[in-house]
Amino acid sequence: MISIDVLVTQVSGLQRRDIDFWISQQWVRPDGHAGNYLFQDVDVARVRLIQELRDVMLVNEEALPVVLSLLDQLYDQRRRMRELCDAVSRISSDEMRQKLIRFLSAQSL
Repeated sequence: MISIDVLVTQVSGLQRRDIDFWISQQWVRPDGHAGNYLFQDVDVARVRLIQELRDVMLVNEEALPVVLSLLDQLYDQRRRMRELCDAVSRISSDEMRQKLIRFLSAQSL
């Protein structure tokens, strides 16, 4: 975990006021409280994502909450799909997995 001061020095072009604003909007949710925030790796990745959306992809602040929400939903669905695949792999026989693959392949046509 790193402090907000370390985060600002590690991420090129990042300003303290950016982080403060993103926290106030709950786009980033570090541990701790104002003046004593601690950022985990996932928080740092989120900060980099927001900065890239804003600075590289030119997503404006009005659209950022929508884009972040959609990305969060996408990542959640990917996580759930991975869990489902892992569960099927653990509890299904090879024959059952092959039937499932054939069924899903036919559905996507």
